[in-house]
Amino acid sequence: MILVSGATGNVGGELVRRLAETGVAVRALVRDPGSELPAGAEPAGGDLNHPSTLAGALKGVEGVFLLSGYADMPGLLAEIDRAGVGRVVLLSGGAVLASDTKNVISRYMAESERAVRESGVPWTFLRPSGFMSNTLQWAPQLRAGGDVVRAPFPNVRVAMVDPYDIAAVAAEALVGDGHEGNVYNPTGPAPLLPAERVRVLGEVLGRELRFEGQPDAEAREDMLGAMPVEYVDAFFGFYADGKLDESHVLPTVREVTGNEPRTFRQWATAHADAFR
Repeated sequence: MILVSGATGNVGGELVRRLAETGVAVRALVRDPGSELPAGAEPAGGDLNHPSTLAGALKGVEGVFLLSGYADMPGLLAEIDRAGVGRVVLLSGGAVLASDTKNVISRYMAESERAVRESGVPWTFLRPSGFMSNTLQWAPQLRAGGDVVRAPFPNVRVAMVDPYDIAAVAAEALVGDGHEGNVYNPTGPAPLLPAERVRVLGEVLGRELRFEGQPDAEAREDMLGAMPVEYVDAFFGFYADGKLDESHVLPTVREVTGNEPRTFRQWATAHADAFR
């Protein structure tokens, strides 16, 4: 039995679906017991910020897919260890290696990785590049009928990866052999600028889309309306100040899964309805 946290999220949802479709017993940790899950997936309740609530969800579990950044990561890992779980696959990120230790995202990822390392439970870390699904942030602009996408950090290239491929790597690490103690860095097949993603998305949608980069001041104001200031500072540190480079294309997906990573065009085609 594999327990998947974030089971209705971009990566967790793909992972639950993949495990269920391949006949692996999978338990999806969800907040809403009525959440729609793939056939064969078993729902389970529990609050990852309160490890004592997870005893039922962890019963009989051999592997856990875990997200970073919960309130008591050492306590959470202690609960996982007590349940006799044989392996943990932690979704972390390249930000853990960023030079600014005051960065809130880098800090919570580093603290999460440290808690897993110190738990004694065999582990694998996933440090993917930026998600292709982040492009869904543009959907409201396009659904409103506009043909101009305005977004921050216009000159930053990211080898964006499809969450489908992150989930494929996670599945291999959870059910395959020889992955303990490894750090995997899934990336997409090409480092893309925002304008290049807009062009591809326009071709998929059959629309003449245009990209406009937001000035930093405008972008910061918009982001402050959606997230706490420390997270806005973190993203500006990464992308405006250049403290995180996610432009490198790595062979991780192919090496771990045997398949080439999906292209942005493939992702956009699969998710085109979200923009219409």
